[in-house]
Amino acid sequence: MAEELPPRIGLITGLQAGAFIGLFLGFSLAVVSALTDPDELVRLLELMCLTPIICALLLGPFLGWRRSPLYSKEDPLDEARACLERFNEGQGKWRVLSHVRGDGRAVRIDLHNSTQALAIVQATLPMTDRHTIRYIVGRGEQRSRSPELRNQVLGYVEQHIPLNRRRRTSSSIEVLPPSVIEHMESTNVMHRRLFYLLPIILIFAWLEMR
Repeated sequence: MAEELPPRIGLITGLQAGAFIGLFLGFSLAVVSALTDPDELVRLLELMCLTPIICALLLGPFLGWRRSPLYSKEDPLDEARACLERFNEGQGKWRVLSHVRGDGRAVRIDLHNSTQALAIVQATLPMTDRHTIRYIVGRGEQRSRSPELRNQVLGYVEQHIPLNRRRRTSSSIEVLPPSVIEHMESTNVMHRRLFYLLPIILIFAWLEMR
């Protein structure tokens, strides 16, 4: 069976992204125009108004052809709770209903109060191929509830998940699916290209407006 490809971003979104880039470029060109010839108010307005439209028309189709991240249509919260039902430890301890929550795309699993934290991580790591999972492990400080929990979970995740798919915050460890990472990397490449292109455009604009 052929692997399902993520949908295209779409022309409308591409036009909006192109217009946003044009707005930034138009503002930069307007600044150059104001510095080189402050009396050219008509040119300044043209740069501010026409540049977003031109960039939207030129860049919109290319930006809209990019693919968005492939998100599963399944509810990750229901899947995670069904997977972790066997780890319930009773009222007042770790329970699925009180320690597993979601926001529609990501699952938030609080590992405090559980005597099977690593088993819970092991059971849910396969889900990270399709969904984002955030493990709440605390700061790992001595005054926290479970000071050893953070290092234990982090060590296990580091053994099984590549570096570019995991993130650490002050109190959690997040694992991202490969589709999100690929989308973020392609977006960063596009941002770098625009970052290199903008100074060149501004230099030529400055030479032309002198």
